[in-house]
Amino acid sequence: MNESSTGNDTVEISKSQRKREAHELLDLAKKLISMPPSRLADMPLDGDLRNEVDFARSIHSHGARKRQLMTVGKMLRQRDTTSLLQAVNDIDQKNRQANARHHHVETWRDLLIKGSDRDLAGLLGQSPGGNTQTLRQLIRNANRELKLGKPPSATRKLFKLLREMDEQQPLPPLPPDS
Repeated sequence: MNESSTGNDTVEISKSQRKREAHELLDLAKKLISMPPSRLADMPLDGDLRNEVDFARSIHSHGARKRQLMTVGKMLRQRDTTSLLQAVNDIDQKNRQANARHHHVETWRDLLIKGSDRDLAGLLGQSPGGNTQTLRQLIRNANRELKLGKPPSATRKLFKLLREMDEQQPLPPLPPDS
């Protein structure tokens, strides 16, 4: 156990645990400094901390930037960071979900290009928002481009169409035999 109790009911945290917490806050400082300004504006930062993060973003020298990173990390250790950690984790979770949807659409695109009419029928049966004729034509064109070694413009158009369908209504799970 990392915590021990002394005779006067104070809890002592081990040195290793304090170091782990300090490293977590340093990672948080790195994320804050590397965030785009639009996302950073939404973070629950007080004025002093926001100024230090902005200053760190403006530094280009590696050594000076590292020192400023340590300053931001020290400031974070002196504050309650639960709401800030929650906000950063929420952004990370949204990014993971967006990446998963993107990969799902890519997988459907690849399945339709390499697959059969049965796969297309399965997609259209579970996702009624698609234009059958356009999808079939894009699949044919993508196969033709693949055979001729041409740039994959139809493949990109197919991906864009599937992404639009996914935004209207999420694409169904992939067939089990794919």
